[in-house]
Amino acid sequence: MSGRGKGIQGSARGGAKRHRKILRDSIQGLTNPSIRRLARRAGVVRISGLIYHETRAVLRVYLSSVIRDALTYAEHANRKTIMYMDILYALKRQGQTLYGFKT
Repeated sequence: MSGRGKGIQGSARGGAKRHRKILRDSIQGLTNPSIRRLARRAGVVRISGLIYHETRAVLRVYLSSVIRDALTYAEHANRKTIMYMDILYALKRQGQTLYGFKT
């Protein structure tokens, strides 16, 4: 019975697994070095330590607004999947037209 993982074998109830995934906020996946690289690309030389938390907060607000608008477009089309055109329309609605994708 290979390939089934390390849970309880043959039991209907789920058991404790050997390696439990640590649940954390997904915005923490944007690491400090990645924020630093984005700032370097924008021309920033010196970065305060308080910037990282603030950057994550601003990014969360921005992405949630874009995804909310894209979800509205998908729901209007009776779809459960957000397509790339929904994102493009949501960005255009917010005044940030993105070029370079096939329409």
